[in-house]
Amino acid sequence: MAVKGRFAPTPSGRMHLGNLFAALLAWLDVRSQGGVMTLRIEDLDPQRTSLEKAEQIADDLRWLGLDWDEGGVEPAWCQSNRGAHYEAAFEKLRDMGLVYPCYCSRAERLAANAPHRADGSVVYDGRCARLTLEEREALERAGRRPAWRLRVPEEWVTVVDGHLGPYTQYLPRDCGDFILRRSDGVWAYQLAVVVDDALMGINHVVRGDDLLPSAPRQAWLHRVLGYRPPQFFHLPLLVDKTGRRLAKRDRDLDLSALRGQYTPRELTGYLAWLAGLNPEGKSVEPAQLISQFSWAKVPKTEIVVGAP
Repeated sequence: MAVKGRFAPTPSGRMHLGNLFAALLAWLDVRSQGGVMTLRIEDLDPQRTSLEKAEQIADDLRWLGLDWDEGGVEPAWCQSNRGAHYEAAFEKLRDMGLVYPCYCSRAERLAANAPHRADGSVVYDGRCARLTLEEREALERAGRRPAWRLRVPEEWVTVVDGHLGPYTQYLPRDCGDFILRRSDGVWAYQLAVVVDDALMGINHVVRGDDLLPSAPRQAWLHRVLGYRPPQFFHLPLLVDKTGRRLAKRDRDLDLSALRGQYTPRELTGYLAWLAGLNPEGKSVEPAQLISQFSWAKVPKTEIVVGAP
């Protein structure tokens, strides 16, 4: 099967060094195997994202020398225009009896006496799944608008990550019933990413290892919907000297600053050095790295960075 990968940024701000690191390695993973590269825009939340920011991301990728074979900022490749696909998957899951309304506020969810994952995230305790019809109707009359959750089974799910190896979760304990659609009607990432990867034929997913805990539920959801899960490759996060992961608030390491200080070749050389692909740290173009790309060279633990 031909490799088909994607870079799927959220246009909520300017890309930073960590986003570029993921984009470069996703691109190299595809190009080193003669595959197809897709650019998808994950703009589910209209309050946080914009077309203008998506166009800036596309321009920054081109500036660095990273191209794509399909996708971009055209409507068909933006999640904000793909609601009909998510609706169809949602209805299929509801027909299977796996979906239920959740009336909990964020404060109630955080205060719930529920197990926590190792990263401190609250695992929902499923309280709304136990509501009677009368209790639900009372909450509706009181003006509560529900989110919609997917009921997970008592099942162990193992994902064999192409970079980090096997990763296993027991869904009720480590994941919990997760949201498919928010109370304001916005589709949740977990549903949208599964549907889009499946319908777009994506079979290689390269992304940061902060999303590794999402992989088992996504693999399980792929199978429930009748899809084949992709091969996941999770990257180490780039962190500053204090151990804090890079974010879009790190203005000194975002593209608005970096493009004014470095050439694309210099920046690519630095990213390749972080990835173990460029031992001397020399300036290179992305295409020069294709022949030497190997996941075996890429670090598996957090990478401390400063300015290039």
